[in-house]
Amino acid sequence: MAVSSSRQVTKNRQGGKNANAWIVKQARGIIPPLVALLVALAIWQILCPPGSEGLPGPIQVIQGAWDPFIINPFFDNGGNSKGLALQVWASLQRVFIGFSLSAIIGVGFGILIGSNKLVYRSLDPMFQVLRTIPPLAWLPIALAALKDNGLAAIFVIFITAVWPILINTTVGVQQIPQDYINVKRVLKLSNKAYFFKILLPASLPYIFTGLRIGIGLSWLAIVAAEMLRSDVGIGFFIWESYNNAYLDRIILALIYVGIVGFLLDRSIAFVATKIVAEDQK
Repeated sequence: MAVSSSRQVTKNRQGGKNANAWIVKQARGIIPPLVALLVALAIWQILCPPGSEGLPGPIQVIQGAWDPFIINPFFDNGGNSKGLALQVWASLQRVFIGFSLSAIIGVGFGILIGSNKLVYRSLDPMFQVLRTIPPLAWLPIALAALKDNGLAAIFVIFITAVWPILINTTVGVQQIPQDYINVKRVLKLSNKAYFFKILLPASLPYIFTGLRIGIGLSWLAIVAAEMLRSDVGIGFFIWESYNNAYLDRIILALIYVGIVGFLLDRSIAFVATKIVAEDQK
């Protein structure tokens, strides 16, 4: 019994040490950015005190946007009068559709172009010209062709995200070591086996790099597109608030935009950690 009690005490102590180590590790990751944020807010408040003209300080932003935009981000009064969470959701739906299309087409064409030198030489000059066109320059063309603001915004998302995905996928396929290709020949692998066993795993780091760049650019593009032509969405909300001189709402919306953009990037990075082999990261 004494030995068993001693083992239990030792086990409890070890568990306590592990818990303390975890808390210390988390604190080291949270405290520095939290302190930096508090310092930035303090400087902002000092530069924009209550009653001053120009940009409102954090206290004025909270006071001005508290009801209903902070305490009730999901309110829906019909029409364009919606909470920020619903505005963000409307934008995210467009981003999801446009980005999904760009991922499918970008990865598919990237693999095709990277695998075939003739196709690469034929299409690369055209793609290099098209990718330099600013995304919003496509908006008038999209509106004229699609006759719908929402579809035009989705097209802008697609044309923005497809280039980094396509180019990174192409480079990833072209960077497959010659030894891997020799293995295919020696083992006489079928095209299907080569694709799933060699080409795709070797290209995944490049593909996910393109996806991360693409999702970030998609979020930037949707905000800009909605500011120009939309009736709902976070970009529309920012532009409507500007027209009505609600700077506190604009600042709150920008905070939403930044947080959502960060979460989108982290989501792609998280998926990459689960799929990409450890030695390729």
